[in-house]
Amino acid sequence: MRRRELLLTATAMMAGRAVRAQPKTMPVIGFLGGGSPSPSAANMAAFLSGLSQAGYVEGQNVTIEYRWAESHRDRAPL
Repeated sequence: MRRRELLLTATAMMAGRAVRAQPKTMPVIGFLGGGSPSPSAANMAAFLSGLSQAGYVEGQNVTIEYRWAESHRDRAPL
């Protein structure tokens, strides 16, 4: 019986290490803009400021994927 207990304890310890060794995934935010990036710079700055106030910094603890339709309705169908 001791052998079984030892094996179960060792397995549990190894499993705990494996869980801790896995890297944390970074959340991804998708930003969809109907226009172009340049005219939207003020809105982007406000968006990033709001994220910063909530504790998120792009590239450090959040990834942002930007997509721009550049006023082409076919790029962003509803």
